Amino acid sequence: MIRITQLVHGKGTVSEALKHRKKPPHQVPSRLLAFAETRRPVIFWNITNKCNLACSHCYISASSSGARPELDTGRDTGSGGELSLEEAKEFLDDLAEMRVPLVLFSGGEPLVRKDFWELAAHATARGLKTALSTNGTLISSTVAAKIRDCGVEYVGVSLDGAKAETHDRIRNQPGCFEKAVQALRNCAEVGLKAGVRVTVTKENYKEVGDLLDLSRDLGVPRFCVYWLVPSGRGREIYDLQLKPQEVAQIFDLLYQRARALNPAEMEILTVDAPQDGIYLLSKLKDEGSPESEYENALRLLQYTGDSCSAGDRVANVDPAGNVYPCQFAQLPEFKIGNLRERRFSELWNDPKNPVLAVFREKTKFLKGKCGSCPQKELCGGGCRVRAYAEAGDIWGEDPLCSFTQALY
Repeated sequence: MIRITQLVHGKGTVSEALKHRKKPPHQVPSRLLAFAETRRPVIFWNITNKCNLACSHCYISASSSGARPELDTGRDTGSGGELSLEEAKEFLDDLAEMRVPLVLFSGGEPLVRKDFWELAAHATARGLKTALSTNGTLISSTVAAKIRDCGVEYVGVSLDGAKAETHDRIRNQPGCFEKAVQALRNCAEVGLKAGVRVTVTKENYKEVGDLLDLSRDLGVPRFCVYWLVPSGRGREIYDLQLKPQEVAQIFDLLYQRARALNPAEMEILTVDAPQDGIYLLSKLKDEGSPESEYENALRLLQYTGDSCSAGDRVANVDPAGNVYPCQFAQLPEFKIGNLRERRFSELWNDPKNPVLAVFREKTKFLKGKCGSCPQKELCGGGCRVRAYAEAGDIWGEDPLCSFTQALY
């Protein structure tokens, strides 16, 4: 995750990061977690694979039935169905004892799981910070207030276009654009912080500017761009992936908007392309920005360490309790273990776990341009899942990166 706004308005962020850097993660404001010294993971938890939509790029292939095609083809080594309420609460208890900084409830659509409210309330009662990733279609004013009252601090609502036609086509349901927009309004009305999340492909990248404008009109404080990763149904539409030059075009737009906007109004960030941080540094240099701006941005990236946090500051748990380095790495070869076999804390702190061992030292194994890049310690070699899908080699080059050669 590259926090463009914080990097380009770095002076205040650096001082705040220094102030909180050595504190335990549960005492650090959510927006500064990436810069904390203690490296306990943010948990991306797919609590269900059921969803009321059928988005073309869904990384977990969610559906109304909750069935996973991977289970039918032998691609996953699942351990049964969804975790029960009792199992899920035991997991939350374990996370509370670990004092993880944040639990993000995701799906599928997490609000279709009937005991979501019990899970959210239990997490809050155990002192855990929580967030919600949702398509927004089920968030009425009443539901927004209920989410707030359960202690959820932030809601990320997916909007995959500035026009209803685009969003509804990608999400395969007429009318879901208006529901998502209304969800953002409903959250704002009850004082619940909510942001926009967009997965950018050839279908919608020309609408990013208009989507930023719409988000500002809605008073949205956070705008998050996800670059497509070939996971789940994302593999089926990967021909819609942007070319590196198109990625650079969108990043330039985000960069300019972040510079122009008051950071108190909106935070802009990208996910799934750690090399964006390197590109931002090159932009600051090319524009002749004051040396202090470049140094502040560089220092924040150094605080973050490897900008791909998979297996280190990020963990994923799927509906059946399988644990992975990140939500896009749900493949048997990247499985860390299962909650029905060992507690999460035991899995995560096992120095002999082969998956974690390599993900936490991945810059040692990178090949090609990523392996020889002088910036690899900052970006971690880009997205390893994307590299694996491209060449069948987890240590290969991230095909989305076009910036390496320009920095030599």
